[in-house]
Amino acid sequence: MSGWTEFALAMTAFVGSHFLPRLWGLREELIGSLGRRIYFSLYGLLSLAILAWVIGAAGRAPYVELWPQTGWGRWVPNIAMPVALVLTVLGVGIRQPHTLGARRGADFNAEAPGLAAVTRHPLLLALALWSLAHLFPNGDLAHVMLFGGFAALSLAAIPLFDARARRDEGKEFFDVTAILSLRPLLRADWWRSAGKGAFVRVAGALVLWIALLHAHATLFGATPFPG
Repeated sequence: MSGWTEFALAMTAFVGSHFLPRLWGLREELIGSLGRRIYFSLYGLLSLAILAWVIGAAGRAPYVELWPQTGWGRWVPNIAMPVALVLTVLGVGIRQPHTLGARRGADFNAEAPGLAAVTRHPLLLALALWSLAHLFPNGDLAHVMLFGGFAALSLAAIPLFDARARRDEGKEFFDVTAILSLRPLLRADWWRSAGKGAFVRVAGALVLWIALLHAHATLFGATPFPG
């Protein structure tokens, strides 16, 4: 199997794994047969396995340089990744049902929007930030297609989720939430209502960032450190 063939197959599998289950009621049938917990556990493992395949296949694809790697370019993901991981950790189970990673069955409370007041799409923004930051030190064609594709998918999903929220929640939902706003972080009342447990999650995200930083070369075959 040539490098480009493997990369094309891996990308097709990644895209297909996210869209095919939604066709013909397949996801609902599998959830009914396996149960929600088992289905999403298996689906999560499959998604991680395919993601690992895509990343590995991009590294094995023929190298076609679009822009050179620079020392400063490696600093971009090093600076961006702590933010992306904090968004990820805080966004898992967000009480805003119209986004990726939302808590199942949770109803949105406009009087206490929580993290949604800062961003109603934390996981999608984290994925976009991860993808765009990794474009700087990876200027070859395969990795530009990989990270550029991830960024495009995550950013394209935001208006799709918002359209569903506009239909189900109405104008009030958008009055108290934002795609990204730092103003709630300056209010003491927001911290009192939404900040409980946030410090523990943020600390966990930073520990995870340090671990990934030092394990990056082992896991992905490339050191994140300049030089």
